[in-house]
Amino acid sequence: MEVSSVKKLEQLEYSLESVTDLSSSSVSSSSPAVATFSYVDGVTELRFLQSDSTHCFNFDLASAQLFKLGPVHFICVSDGSSSSEEKSFSKGVNIKFKNEKDSKDFCESFEEWRNDSVVQGSSLQNGTVSANKSKFDNKIEASSAKMYFHYYGQLLHQQNMLQDYVRTGTYYAAVMENHSDFAGRVVVDVGAGSGILSMFAAQAGAKHVYAVEASEMAEYARKLIAGNPLFADRITVIKGKVEDIELPEKADILISEPMGTLLVNERMLESYVIARDRFMTPKGKMFPTVGRIHMAPFSDEFLFIEMANKAMFWQQQNYYGVDLTPLYGSAHQGYFSQPVVDAFDPRLLVASPMFHMIDFTQMKEEDFYEIDIPLKFTASMCTRMHGLACWFDVLFDGSTVQRWLTTAPGAPTTHWYQIRCVLSQPIYVMAGQEITGRLHLIAHSAQSYTIDLTLSAKMWGPGASQGGILQSSTCKFDLKEPYYRMSQPQAYPVAQEPPLQPQPELSTQDIQTPNDELEEELLQQLPQNPSAQL
Repeated sequence: MEVSSVKKLEQLEYSLESVTDLSSSSVSSSSPAVATFSYVDGVTELRFLQSDSTHCFNFDLASAQLFKLGPVHFICVSDGSSSSEEKSFSKGVNIKFKNEKDSKDFCESFEEWRNDSVVQGSSLQNGTVSANKSKFDNKIEASSAKMYFHYYGQLLHQQNMLQDYVRTGTYYAAVMENHSDFAGRVVVDVGAGSGILSMFAAQAGAKHVYAVEASEMAEYARKLIAGNPLFADRITVIKGKVEDIELPEKADILISEPMGTLLVNERMLESYVIARDRFMTPKGKMFPTVGRIHMAPFSDEFLFIEMANKAMFWQQQNYYGVDLTPLYGSAHQGYFSQPVVDAFDPRLLVASPMFHMIDFTQMKEEDFYEIDIPLKFTASMCTRMHGLACWFDVLFDGSTVQRWLTTAPGAPTTHWYQIRCVLSQPIYVMAGQEITGRLHLIAHSAQSYTIDLTLSAKMWGPGASQGGILQSSTCKFDLKEPYYRMSQPQAYPVAQEPPLQPQPELSTQDIQTPNDELEEELLQQLPQNPSAQL
């Protein structure tokens, strides 16, 4: 029988500013308290004890949940329902910490103890999934996960990604050019899909590949791999989430395609780093290794007018006798809350881009929950700035060749395209003017992010150092609900119109009009010598 990993954790205590029972109607006490993680009689517990009271709040970590209300303010509740359809909480407490460092340390310990409590006492065989609620299920809505795995379980969507030859070809080149990293090594393919990356690794000489796929695509992957006998015996397909499954050995290489729109959409990067912590050897390699989010302000009058015109439908005052104008403001706000996904001309950028780097070898899972990027640009032209354009690239840091996969505007288009956040209130900028702002991404349970964007134009020219913000514009976007504009025509003017093609000459007999007789009469009435008349 395996000894529970919980017993290996030392008992921890955290000082709190206060703890209050949520069910109590009395005013919250400001007396200090202590939170303790411990392992008692086979159960992992979290206890809260107020210093001026003997009353203790006990929570079984297997059913406890922690909700963040503020930097130092949390609520801890215990799940009192065994039904997945109707959730209720049997008890809860209001927690306040003395500072943000204490709250962060407490949250990390809570996750560590809770995850260990979920799997304690169980011995999972290769490819099986724990019956308890996993870490993935705790942070992702069931409805979102169902649609997500249904989408990637269909061959037509896998085909769409396979036919992105920039994506697939770059992965193939990164693996084959660095075959020395794969030869004789154990590889884990995180989110294997059709198994194409697993087969690339096997072609490069991998000793064994574990292809982990949670959707129904795992069955197609097994079928496809079995049809390629040259390396079928070196690939094992495991149906399950990387958060749940167990492997018989550690991996030397992790390979995955975890990127979504704006790099982080779909929140698969979190599963990628979880697989790193669970399965990869200390000196292992990750393909891809790092990612960069690139950003630059843009000007696109055509796009802005197109977005604004969508809401004009709600300006009708007599639509079958109904006045639609009360909903115009909400509709206008709704359209401008959608990030635009399309491929745009890089000449629309009004400043040189900057980037924010994410190192997959160092990032913690919790680091993806909130990403804050300060923005600073210098305008290169006088124009009206309509928002922020974003794209990403990733690096495969092989021992032999370093290869980048980019989704930049002007580069060969990928199925990720680029993304633009359009401001409902554009900003006028001058050449040389400083543009500042903030891009704030907050993860949500629908496997995506809420985006808060602020852009400001500062004073410029002589005396700018004494000046402040001249104009500022803020917008909120939902990365889960983009506006896919890929098939829309790009109506941007070109530098020079092509010459018109010569048309064949037509005789007067070739053109028949209903006024031919009238034209003949008028011609007869004209003077014979019109120049003399003039």
